[in-house]
Amino acid sequence: MTSTDAPRLGPQGLHLPLPGGEAYFNYHWLRDADPTCIDPVTRERVFDISALDAAPRARAARIEDGALVVDWEGEALVTRLPLEALAHVAERGHAPDPAELPRRLWHGNHYPDFLRVPQAEVLSAPDARARLAHALIEEGIALVTGMEDSDESLTRLVETLGPVTPSAEGLYFDVRLEIAPTNLAFTAGALEMHTDLPGEEAAPGVQFLHCRANSVEGGRSLFLDGAAVAEAFRAEHPEDFALLAGHDVPFFYRHETWDYRAHQRIIELDHKGRVTGLTVSQHLQDDMDLPQELLDSFYPAFCRFLRMLREDRFLARFRLNAGECIVFDNHRVVHGREAFSAESGARHLRGCYTDRGALRSTYRVLARRGHDGRRAETAGQPVGAPLAQTG
Repeated sequence: MTSTDAPRLGPQGLHLPLPGGEAYFNYHWLRDADPTCIDPVTRERVFDISALDAAPRARAARIEDGALVVDWEGEALVTRLPLEALAHVAERGHAPDPAELPRRLWHGNHYPDFLRVPQAEVLSAPDARARLAHALIEEGIALVTGMEDSDESLTRLVETLGPVTPSAEGLYFDVRLEIAPTNLAFTAGALEMHTDLPGEEAAPGVQFLHCRANSVEGGRSLFLDGAAVAEAFRAEHPEDFALLAGHDVPFFYRHETWDYRAHQRIIELDHKGRVTGLTVSQHLQDDMDLPQELLDSFYPAFCRFLRMLREDRFLARFRLNAGECIVFDNHRVVHGREAFSAESGARHLRGCYTDRGALRSTYRVLARRGHDGRRAETAGQPVGAPLAQTG
């Protein structure tokens, strides 16, 4: 871009020269983006664009000191918008977002490289909280160590990222043997790979499992990156991928005092077709209600995907130890458990959830204050699989 470049005015918008090439911006959007539209105290929008007597139109526009300057017809207003921010909008479609981090896909050998951060540091140091939040957005999983053996310990940890989100089980749940279990997790049996509570219309976003005791034989935890599996499935079985990403299937969660039902996509995509997560749970899957003819192709694709979720290349198998809390994105990370011997010792996990929006909110605030949480050892090449686009 040279000093002679200037915006070209059109009837409904202008063409702006930017380092990446010329970009078009609508006048309504530019007028709405004026900084005076946002209250500096509440940070809420205080301008109603529909209150203008006529559609906004630029009388003149120029580039000045690294900003686009627009004079508006019929208004004594001059709008100044940084070219850097406008270039980001032209490239990404929206303003810069510190929480829009590229996801780092991982495979089954990644367990030794999970972020590990002591609870005491998370509670006391913004840098540690930022590292935890960054890892959960980037990789979807992290381990918090040095947890004290108390109910309050989990609450203090969760609230560093966001408020506890209730589920059908309440604010908290305890994974241990029960005489009359409401969930297969409360038995000693194996748990197939799944995401939690798909029967709820808005399944919980971030899950915490605080290991209070684990002296049993067996019962290793199983975790995998669902986004990594889905991307491999897309590459290896594109037609099957389209089926699982294109149709809702029914899930439930019911007992004596509740009956939740919801339809979800097995593979979740955003508006740009990028994988944002999975919803899978055979023990909470209801009878398929897709057309029977469609099931002729859907079921084989579904079975192929379920088998891929059990492949060693993706599965991380490890023992969760007392004093550790595994934290993971329930819409991305799929988890399960090997069976264990109920008579061989004690096994108790205390769990709860917070919202993914709360996690990203916390990270944005920390990043704004100079704590971006990046780990030097993973700042270069991705771990286990190609670096994915932001989801």
